[in-house]
Amino acid sequence: MSKIKVKTLTREIIALSEQLGLKAIPEYRTGDGTRIDVVVLKGEKKLVAIELEASFKWFPQRLLYDVVKAHRAGFPELWVVSNFNSKPGWIINYADELGVSLRLLKEKEVLDELRGRWVRL
Repeated sequence: MSKIKVKTLTREIIALSEQLGLKAIPEYRTGDGTRIDVVVLKGEKKLVAIELEASFKWFPQRLLYDVVKAHRAGFPELWVVSNFNSKPGWIINYADELGVSLRLLKEKEVLDELRGRWVRL
């Protein structure tokens, strides 16, 4: 299992977002003082929060915290990038209850998902 190349992936997300006419902000500070690894905006519209989870330690707790941060910051969608195979179970249902669409993606899937999702905006 390979570790996520966080800095490289962050740079790639920012570059691709710019090509798509979007804005990606790394280390996004939320109104309540938390931080989201990368967010993608179209103008002022919040599209997706992206968390890069390079460690499996405490993964369910981290995932839950990521959902809460995305929800409180007003993002309708959260992508959690992890190369680990995980079973989030009830956390996906909880995200749905909050109105946050939660996707677990592998590192190699993120750019294709970003390109496929927002190339038509």
